[in-house]
Amino acid sequence: MDIGIDKKFLADQKSQNNWVTHDMVAHMFKHRARFSHKGTYGHALLIAGSYGKMGASVLGAKSCLRAGSGLVTAHIPKCGYEVLQTSVPEAMIIADEEEQEFSGVKDLSNYNAIGIGPGIGTSEKTAKGLKMLIQQASVSMVLDADALNILSENTTWLSFLKPGSIITPHPGEFARLVGKSSNAFEAYNKQRDYAVKYGIYVVLKGAYTSIATPSGEVYFNSTGNPGMATAGSGDTLTGIILGLLAQGYPAIQSALLGVYIHGMAGDIAASENGENALIAEDITNCLGRAFMQLF
Repeated sequence: MDIGIDKKFLADQKSQNNWVTHDMVAHMFKHRARFSHKGTYGHALLIAGSYGKMGASVLGAKSCLRAGSGLVTAHIPKCGYEVLQTSVPEAMIIADEEEQEFSGVKDLSNYNAIGIGPGIGTSEKTAKGLKMLIQQASVSMVLDADALNILSENTTWLSFLKPGSIITPHPGEFARLVGKSSNAFEAYNKQRDYAVKYGIYVVLKGAYTSIATPSGEVYFNSTGNPGMATAGSGDTLTGIILGLLAQGYPAIQSALLGVYIHGMAGDIAASENGENALIAEDITNCLGRAFMQLF
């Protein structure tokens, strides 16, 4: 409802809080060049899955490919090889030395961006593997889910993250990282402070997902719906942001565009199947139509 405030006055006001709009992200979107190839669009490494949670790697890898990454390699435990090879034939696979969990990556030289966390668990071997990965990685990372749960017990590792890295906690994971908040305002202030302190981008998932930057700005997303509160939705977001990072989008654009497109795909899915019936795979399947709305 328009209450008569002058629009020029509003536009001239400075604030560290921003509303993510269609026009904002449409200007970020890069159209593909005619004479390009898969190498043009980057190589993403996704580390996800463990025994009983291989679906996380499937959802993340599919979304990473749908987000436009030219190449996607999934590093998974041996037990998930057949699952991922069958479910995502477009992805390349590296099997971990461990049968049921992640323990480490030997060679990181081929990747433009790295994502880790969905479904990996929090075992001692996995924690050691994450520590080595953070210390050895020379590219930006996306950290989600169990990677954040491990970091909440080992906060000194955050100082080793490369500039431009992105963490994507839901409220529970965020509380484990920074402590409980008494209200949303306190949580957003902690989110902003955390991003500034560690020089990373903090994507706090939920209704109107917020993205805090190392400069202290916070962006609130305008897409998405309650149907996206479903298992695997966060895994799809990790894959989308990873795919954008691998293509060379700056971290801020990867986070903003990734969150917006994720929500838009969820809105398209909800318009077709309703919010109650929405599942994470529906979001991935609607990514193409979401991207087309940016043209």
